[in-house]
Amino acid sequence: MFPVELRGTARQVHMWAHEHEVEPAALQQLRNIASLGWVHGVRVMPDVHLGKGATVGSVIAMKQAVSPSAVGVDIGCGVSAVRTSLMESDLDGLHALRLAVEAAIPVGFNSHSREVNLKRLGLEKGAQAFWAGFKDLHPGVQNLESRAHAQMGTLGGGNHFIEVCVDETGSVWLTLHSGSRNIGKSLAERHIEIAKTLSHNQGIVDRDLAVFLAGTPEMDAYRRDLWWAQDFAARSRSVMMALFKEAFSKHFASAGVTYGEEINVHHNYVSEETIEGETMLVTRKGAIRAGKGDLALIPGSMGTGSYVVRGRGNDASFQSASHGAGRRLSRSAAKREYTVDDLIAQTAGIESRKDDAIVDEIPAAYKDIHSVIDAQSDLVDVVQHLRTVLCVKG
Repeated sequence: MFPVELRGTARQVHMWAHEHEVEPAALQQLRNIASLGWVHGVRVMPDVHLGKGATVGSVIAMKQAVSPSAVGVDIGCGVSAVRTSLMESDLDGLHALRLAVEAAIPVGFNSHSREVNLKRLGLEKGAQAFWAGFKDLHPGVQNLESRAHAQMGTLGGGNHFIEVCVDETGSVWLTLHSGSRNIGKSLAERHIEIAKTLSHNQGIVDRDLAVFLAGTPEMDAYRRDLWWAQDFAARSRSVMMALFKEAFSKHFASAGVTYGEEINVHHNYVSEETIEGETMLVTRKGAIRAGKGDLALIPGSMGTGSYVVRGRGNDASFQSASHGAGRRLSRSAAKREYTVDDLIAQTAGIESRKDDAIVDEIPAAYKDIHSVIDAQSDLVDVVQHLRTVLCVKG
């Protein structure tokens, strides 16, 4: 059944969704992306929806070019997951556990009052060299270093989350979703504006898709800052997961909790890969790498759980898969359509905040995660379905 080819594009756009299921504005956005002369091909995941700059749920392979807007402002956004030794029958006191997690990991606009002690968490390897690289970042962010230190290991807001989940065998998992916080956003915005001024971008159909070209100082500067921000995001998830484990282990101290191997993957990022025999810069905006054997997490909406998957290495999708369920309604539309009472009803049985500030994250604002997974059975194999029992939001 999939993929299907999007009609009316300058270069191949293969979709794991039907045209009638995708809003017209997103389809036009995909056509705009495919019109760029540097694009080799575009692959579209089943969670596809309209995005800023480029379509969320798209994989864009370019020949020695990259569009900073296509990557987006939350550079390195991604997910982490780990299985614990506990079973669902061991869970109790979830309200107290949620408060303990919220006390350990700042959410929303909040930051740590002092830099997290990485040595205590066993995460000090490479940290000194990583932070030494801050001085080489864009001059416009040099006043943000102390803020970046304080935001390392913090959740942020929007669709970012921290969850306790239970799989189909009853095993308990810890999962989270976060990105590069303010420093990633600040770097992205500066490079997006630079790209728009370059002469080779003057004739493109959408200035938001302005690109940097290989061999130019602008590309070199962007890739340096991009790799750093992606590293920040991955490290930040590791710090949060370590703090999450600490709070969880303390809450269940008598159980002597142990943890399995940690999954930590990006779904807003760029990597250099071989596509159909050529070296390409591959942008995954709202998509994961699903190389053969790769483990990843594909989360659904707040309260609908997530899927742990293993990639099948399908070259037809540029070895990619969806990053989540994908939004069905914009944030503003969700707030117009639903109330706190609706949120309470749709998250019944889940320990979480239930207030007006997160109505836009209501499960009904998202596509059905089970249908999204079914649509990509040729891209990933399901390892476990995780059911949410506790959710922390920003």
